[in-house]
Amino acid sequence: VQLQASGGGLVQAGGSLRLSCAASGLTFSSYDMGWFRQAPGKERESVAAIRWSGGSTYYTDSVKGRFTITRDNAKNTVYLQMNNLKPEDTAVYYCAAGRLAVVSTTRAPSVNEFGYWGQGTLVTVSS
Repeated sequence: VQLQASGGGLVQAGGSLRLSCAASGLTFSSYDMGWFRQAPGKERESVAAIRWSGGSTYYTDSVKGRFTITRDNAKNTVYLQMNNLKPEDTAVYYCAAGRLAVVSTTRAPSVNEFGYWGQGTLVTVSS
């Protein structure tokens, strides 16, 4: 299984980036997908998640209204559109695949629920 994340970079505050995560070696349409991030000295946190069907999503409070997670099962790819970026969004972003009991707006997925991880892509937001 491979999850290849891309799209990170350096952007000014208020700018936008779109992260992509291309999956191979698994039946992508059967897996829930998540985006996590880890800033220096901090724990890895859940940013967004999407059900295998695309029918439900989760966002952490700090990104609601700014980030959008989508997936294209035909292309085995999950995306994270990030708008109005803030310096506090600076982190390494990781995509992950797992089979969750539920994906809901009120429940933050945990790291332990995802069995497959990408290598991470660095997002740096300058003020």
